[in-house]
Amino acid sequence: MRFQVLDIVPHTPHPVTGELLSSHTRLTRVVENAVLAEQLGIDSYAVGERHAGEFLSSSPTVLLGALAAATDRILLSTGVTVLSLLDPVRVAEDYATIDQLSGGRLEIVIGKGNEDKHFPMFGRRLEHQYDYLSENYALLRRLLREENVTWRGEHHAPLDGVSTVPRPFSGPFRIWHGSATSTVAVDLAARYGDPIVTANALQPRENYQVLIDRYREKYAEYGHDPARAYVGSGSGGLFLAATTDDAISEYRPVYEGFAARNREKFAGETRIGKVNMFATITDAVERGPALVGSSQRVAEKIIDYHRSYHHDLQSISINPVLPYERQREVLTQFAEEVIPMVRRELSTTLWSTDDPGRAGGFTAWRLCLRRNKLRNSGIFVRWGRNCTPMSTVALLRHRRHEECTWTRTRSIRPISSCSSKDSRRRRRCRRWPKSCRRQPHPAIPTPVSGRWTSRRSRSRSATRRVR
Repeated sequence: MRFQVLDIVPHTPHPVTGELLSSHTRLTRVVENAVLAEQLGIDSYAVGERHAGEFLSSSPTVLLGALAAATDRILLSTGVTVLSLLDPVRVAEDYATIDQLSGGRLEIVIGKGNEDKHFPMFGRRLEHQYDYLSENYALLRRLLREENVTWRGEHHAPLDGVSTVPRPFSGPFRIWHGSATSTVAVDLAARYGDPIVTANALQPRENYQVLIDRYREKYAEYGHDPARAYVGSGSGGLFLAATTDDAISEYRPVYEGFAARNREKFAGETRIGKVNMFATITDAVERGPALVGSSQRVAEKIIDYHRSYHHDLQSISINPVLPYERQREVLTQFAEEVIPMVRRELSTTLWSTDDPGRAGGFTAWRLCLRRNKLRNSGIFVRWGRNCTPMSTVALLRHRRHEECTWTRTRSIRPISSCSSKDSRRRRRCRRWPKSCRRQPHPAIPTPVSGRWTSRRSRSRSATRRVR
């Protein structure tokens, strides 16, 4: 399974203390958390887009530009790009620019958005929101794939011979479709053979599963390969502690404070998807999609939801009103404890070398063993492009140049110094081609004897035996 951090950049007071961060601090932390997510080996980082309410995500392209400059490897995304409001010409220009700046590390999620107030702000009519979405997407697809586009539609001005610049980094980037309450989004995704992301935030899983099942049925009807019907899933928030009881106790004031505020804001609202249907933290943990508990409990819940959704991507969000260090601790614990447990049980081809539609400049990497083990005991660790857990022997058998990053430990002799006379070590090492032995991937730090060294230092010591 793949993992993503989503931040729609809410900017609300703490429900208990009333503390409100400055806009500068809140936006700076978005960038800092993306850098941390990349360091932890998480696959993707996404930012939302909101133009009404208590949010600071009105300019997601500006935020993504900052993230592109601050990161090197992680996939960048949105959640969601409100295409019903936007001019497809400008969307093509802005996101192709980010695609170029990031070196092809961009995929976006489109939708109508979950806010009604933004439609009159842009001169749009709420009752036509799905018409805007369908037409704008049809035009956006053409602008990203073609040059000299001529267009006649109902809601957009006519175009004659238009080519948007810059062009995407390596062909059109993948576009996902956000799904929460309507069949329109999943039908649109199925028609074009695109993946979907289900919100999975405020309702019971049965409400979302109906839409996912419909998507897969329609996807096959349109003649697309079912193996490419990728599905992503959101969550009702993430909070981790040593035990589930500790996590519930610590997170209860925050969760129930926001749930009460949500019910007050949407009092009298009858539409599905507006009101949080889980008023208490206990209910949200037992019946809802909230990922709150110990690492073991959260991993089990993700796997349990996978039995219903069969999803390939798990998106998580951490409440920004928590103490900042606590937010980072939760994200680190999730990356080092939850993700390995889930990946031992679930696999996917999404963003791997077997996924031809992935972003042109991105292929998922994974830290096979936890970093704290590396620091404490020098256990064999590597970054890999594939996502299935692999034993030391399986790791050493890889021969592809981009997969031959390896580290020396106190107990394993460097591959380049293995003796052909030593049959036991020969069986373990399965010598790589000479061109690969001493070329760690430049983007990956390699530990030597329990300490981090520069690439030059690693090269000089590549043939030394580590005791």
